[in-house]
Amino acid sequence: MKKTIALLFAFTLSSAAFAAPETYVIDTNHTKPRFEYSHFGYSTQLSRFDTTSGTITIDREAKTGSADVVIDAKSVDTGFALFNEHIQGEDFFDTAKYPTITFKSDKMKYDGDKVVEVDGNLTIKGITKPVVLVVTSMLCMPHPMMKKDACGANAIAVVKRSDFNMGKYVPYVSDSVTLTIPVESLKQ
Repeated sequence: MKKTIALLFAFTLSSAAFAAPETYVIDTNHTKPRFEYSHFGYSTQLSRFDTTSGTITIDREAKTGSADVVIDAKSVDTGFALFNEHIQGEDFFDTAKYPTITFKSDKMKYDGDKVVEVDGNLTIKGITKPVVLVVTSMLCMPHPMMKKDACGANAIAVVKRSDFNMGKYVPYVSDSVTLTIPVESLKQ
């Protein structure tokens, strides 16, 4: 009887360890959030941020998770240095006052083991708005080169830049901005 209780206790502990939340650190080398918008209707412009950090915690057993992401707004890369400076000005990102963009979430929606939505708060220029990131793909597996567990995903959302006090040139330059976030992360 004592053996049975001990085995049950050991199984319960090992199950609890398996079900524990896993925290992943964002790999800044492979996480480059992008944004795109219509430029006078002529074309869709695509830019990105080169520096992103943070953590993502997932608990597939409990179907919960969180994300804490920090984007360095000064790392914006439009492909043109003069334009990088322009959109870092007061009319747009105002990086002198607001050097970072953040996304914080403690609500994830799952389909099986995979996260399909991340509900959170996006803060740009000190203004916070709710945003739902739709996860279009997700994969967790051992990283073949790093020899650690890793998770990667692609997520997308559409926001209005005027909601963040960045509405200059609307409607000529579209108010709707599509955010695409490819993220890779390594287990802590």
